[in-house]
Amino acid sequence: MNYIRLLTVQDISCVGQCSLTVAQPILSAFGIETCILPSAILSTHTGGFKGPTCLDLTDEFEKIVAHWEKEKITFNAYYTGYLLNERQINIVKDIFKKFNDGKNTPLKIVDPAMADNGVLYKGFDNNIIKGMKSLCSDADIIIPNLTEACFITDYEYKEKYNEEYIMNLIEKLKTFGTKIIILTGIGYDEDTTGVVVAEKDEVKYYKHRKISKIFHGTGDIYSAVFIGAYLCGKNAFDAAKAAADYVLECIEYTMKSPSHWYGVMFEPLLADYISRIKSN
Repeated sequence: MNYIRLLTVQDISCVGQCSLTVAQPILSAFGIETCILPSAILSTHTGGFKGPTCLDLTDEFEKIVAHWEKEKITFNAYYTGYLLNERQINIVKDIFKKFNDGKNTPLKIVDPAMADNGVLYKGFDNNIIKGMKSLCSDADIIIPNLTEACFITDYEYKEKYNEEYIMNLIEKLKTFGTKIIILTGIGYDEDTTGVVVAEKDEVKYYKHRKISKIFHGTGDIYSAVFIGAYLCGKNAFDAAKAAADYVLECIEYTMKSPSHWYGVMFEPLLADYISRIKSN
């Protein structure tokens, strides 16, 4: 693998094992230089903690970008997660165009982090959907969950569905023109869940045991491991499988510590798992 400098744009939740506090250590452990552009700083994530603080960093985006331009900084890849508003999205779209070395087009990976379980995250409205549609159109790889995929395609969300429903959704996602689609959290029965990977004309599905208990930050861990494995040379399906297996291992490990409710304990397993990914 050539040395890669990746820029990830998402929030910092200071406590809670999600977003940048997950993405940066995981991607760095893969040997990827991981630069950050924080969309906001939260005291904790919003899943279970009461009254977290939130500092919107939209106004700082343009200042940071201007400095990077002055310093002639470039990136080999981009990974976007939780963005607060359309203005941030538009600045990110501009970053996609500006910060490359003129030799190789940077890889653009978008996790349209805005919704789950059929509803938008608190504080979001149709403007964020519009913005994410535009951002996904610029991406090489998108990593939506079922809810996000339905919002960006204007497809009816269903809690219970069959394979035909998912294949129709994949066809709608293909209209964005992305090279690879990673659709997460897809299960056709109560005991399993998995990921659908669409690349060119091929669609593959990987399923594993489902753990019904909800753990925050697992989507962020999944995306970071997928990206790390993919940039290290794994094909999209193998990277998607590796990420799914890692998240499951982390959940099983965390369940041994019932008091750890706010995220998953990914750190103790990370070094060994990355070593296993790279050796296979």
